[in-house]
Amino acid sequence: MDYVNAFWIGGLICALVQILLDRTKMMPGRVMVLLVCTGAVLGFLNIYKPFLGFAKAGASVPLLGFGNVLWEGVKEAVDENGFLGIFQGGFKASAVGISAALIFSYVASWIFDPKMKK
Repeated sequence: MDYVNAFWIGGLICALVQILLDRTKMMPGRVMVLLVCTGAVLGFLNIYKPFLGFAKAGASVPLLGFGNVLWEGVKEAVDENGFLGIFQGGFKASAVGISAALIFSYVASWIFDPKMKK
C-alpha cells in the first residue's frame, strides 16, 4: 500500500504543478521556489511530518520534501547554535543531496553527448 500512496500523492503533486504551469503565467523557476517554500512552511506548521508518514517517497522526493529538509536543518541548527544556525542549517541538511546531484550530473556530462551542438 505504501507504493500506491507514494504513487498517487506524488502524481497529484506533479499534476497540480502542471496545472499551475499551464493555467498561470508563472515561470517554472517561480513554481519551483513556491514548492520549496511551501514544504518549509508545512514543516514549520508541523503538517509535513504526518503527510510524509502517509505518502512516504511521494512526499519526500518532490521539491516539497526539499523545503522540509531545509526547514528541519535550520530548526536543528538554531537549537544547537542559536541565531547563526539560521545560516548554517539549510546547508548542512541538504549538502549530501546537492553534492550527489552535482557529481552525478558531472558524470552524466562525460557519458552522454549534448543534444544541442554549435
